[in-house]
Amino acid sequence: MDRIPILQMGKCLLVTIQVDLQDQTALALQDDLATKIEATGAHGVLIDISALELVDSFIGRMLASISGIARVLDATTVVVGMQPAVAITLVELGLSLEGVRTALNVERGMQLLTAAAKERDLDGGL
Repeated sequence: MDRIPILQMGKCLLVTIQVDLQDQTALALQDDLATKIEATGAHGVLIDISALELVDSFIGRMLASISGIARVLDATTVVVGMQPAVAITLVELGLSLEGVRTALNVERGMQLLTAAAKERDLDGGL
């Protein structure tokens, strides 16, 4: 089974999905990310899905689930690089990806994570 690499950039984790996600790979990514967030104290997770051309309802739910797990562990998730066909498919499947922030590209995604970190600092980490 393939594992998706998770890179640490300061207080953020970067995940670039370069392969079509199989269900087992997606489940492993969910577990690996939760472990890495806890181990590093990361405040942000950026998931680049620009290489994904197709998604199914399982992968859509996994993205929402990963975001929820990250939120419980006090990290913000931003999904970047969503292709129009992927966005259309998710909407057609009725998946709104609640709680998942999105951005057009990695640069904008990092800006969102930086803004979220500043909010966290202003709120006193609550």
